[in-house]
Amino acid sequence: QVQVMESGGGLVQAGGSLRLSCAASGRIFMVNDMGWYRQAPGKQRELVAIIKGGGTTNYADSVKGRFTISRDNAKNTVYLQMNSLIPEDTAVYYCNAEVKRSIWSGLLDYWGQGTQVTVSS
Repeated sequence: QVQVMESGGGLVQAGGSLRLSCAASGRIFMVNDMGWYRQAPGKQRELVAIIKGGGTTNYADSVKGRFTISRDNAKNTVYLQMNSLIPEDTAVYYCNAEVKRSIWSGLLDYWGQGTQVTVSS
């Protein structure tokens, strides 16, 4: 099995910073894309940032210039550095990992359980 676990959420004032971490563990041959998504109350889950296996990154327009995604391939871990936080960033943040479990298997998506980020005004 594969487990994906996020950490680092919490309560912060507007203008502050938080760093989220997410580690994939278990039966893993290779981790391809890793990404962060978020879901605010009453809204659909949306992509925040994604980092490809080769290191290419993409960001939602709403977080460009404020958030930075990075990864440590040796640890199957992805990070999200969030600066200049605003109340609209309040949401549950979910980590996604695209995992190949063996040399013969295809890529499967695995999700973490989410971590709450709350930005107060």
